[in-house]
Amino acid sequence: MSVHPPPKRKEIYKYSAPWTLYSMNWSVRPDKRFRLAVGSFVEEYNNKVQIVQLDEDTSEFVVRSTFDHPYPTTKIMWIPDSKGIYPDLLATSGDYLRVWQQGADGDTRMACLLNNNKNSDFCAPLTSFDWNEVEPNLIGTSSIDTTCTIWGLETGQMLGRVNVVSGHVKTQLIAHDKEVFDIAFSRAGGGRDMFASVGADGSVRMFDLRHLEHSTIIYEDPAHTPLLRLAWNKQDPNYLSTVAMDACEVIILDVRVPCTPVARLNNHRACVNGIAWAPHSSVHICTAGDDHQALIWDVQQMPRAIEDPILAYTAAEGEINQIQWGATQPDWIAICYNKCLEILRV
Repeated sequence: MSVHPPPKRKEIYKYSAPWTLYSMNWSVRPDKRFRLAVGSFVEEYNNKVQIVQLDEDTSEFVVRSTFDHPYPTTKIMWIPDSKGIYPDLLATSGDYLRVWQQGADGDTRMACLLNNNKNSDFCAPLTSFDWNEVEPNLIGTSSIDTTCTIWGLETGQMLGRVNVVSGHVKTQLIAHDKEVFDIAFSRAGGGRDMFASVGADGSVRMFDLRHLEHSTIIYEDPAHTPLLRLAWNKQDPNYLSTVAMDACEVIILDVRVPCTPVARLNNHRACVNGIAWAPHSSVHICTAGDDHQALIWDVQQMPRAIEDPILAYTAAEGEINQIQWGATQPDWIAICYNKCLEILRV
């Protein structure tokens, strides 16, 4: 009698959306495995956000919810609540910061809209935001008006089927000399108070919520090229990475050694669009770009040169514009290209 090995589980699952995708994020809740949110990129006012989830029995993605969003979302993020103790919330940035609640019936309702310029018709679009993992009542936004705003979020009691969610400005600061393109909280030393930002002035700046009167410049691009993306190492708060506009390389910085990159990852053959540190390891980082490639790197040799990635995946059909590493499912990386979302087992 021959014994057949159990069938090998699929390594890649794909979802094709009705429109080009840009923003995307993994849900963190342990009771919602393989759930992601994706945002459309349509160059007009009417855009969409979709919540999709892999049906592990059929191996197909199922659309759980679709809702309207004004303008494309510049970022989407689920509340970093791995224990499931907060309401099931999702935030989006665009013209404003919006917080959405998932109802038990599958519906998505806007829980609150956070607007920082109360006395003006002018709206300064938000380029990005970050949700504080240590203190999920804090969200930081970055804007083209040179400022970052730290919001305090209150998630109140249930009224009917909806939680009352409200927010207030804890602080707003001028972070850069030009537009701010990204913001990220660190997990340093308990991780509540440190955050960093990057912007069109080509600098990475670090802030402490307890001492906002000064900031530290961690890095300045020699040619003052705008820096577009920023990502803190999830396990070792000394390291963060950034990428410059139209650059084919990712720069890794050590906050203890300001202004000198500790490593450069430069195997991409076209501009890099996304960076994601591993949620469970301090030495692995994933990068993705217009060369259709997602590359995983082992950087434990730093500051010795990192020559080659340890894993490479090619999306044959398109330039990868977004990459996210599943915080509660660290075996999985998600990418977006064209109208497609793919999740890849690593």
